[in-house]
Amino acid sequence: MTHDSAVNAVPAAAPEEARRHFAARLALETDVSDVAADLAAGAPGIVVVDTRSTESWAQGHVQGAVHLPTAEIAERADALIPRDATVVVYCWGPGCNGAQKAALEFARLGRPVKEMIGGFEYWAREGFPVETGDGAVARRSPDPLTAPATGVTCAC
Repeated sequence: MTHDSAVNAVPAAAPEEARRHFAARLALETDVSDVAADLAAGAPGIVVVDTRSTESWAQGHVQGAVHLPTAEIAERADALIPRDATVVVYCWGPGCNGAQKAALEFARLGRPVKEMIGGFEYWAREGFPVETGDGAVARRSPDPLTAPATGVTCAC
């Protein structure tokens, strides 16, 4: 192994260690494309939760999401979300840790939970349906730097 490589300056993990690591990440995270596909297909057993403020929710949110700000999760989760559902939380985007804070609250309540990586930012940038507080739904063209210009997924 050469140290002339920035990538290989620290050797890759052993395959079994990598398998455990990536399986653990996928147990805790999902992406906007997978969430959009499940919502479009009416897949059972998931509830998408927008953890942002009321003002943010009104500005735009994932169509079909439940609005439950992080500070209200402990008090309101049982009334809004079936106990056996996998909760998928999101906040603004990758520069915000609000989704992690919300996921922690759901985990404290004993709920299965995943974070939607990329958050609302990548949902909108990839051109998935955005609903506003007044119920209007719009789809923007995907940002070609973050999503395929044609088709609806990266097919990964």
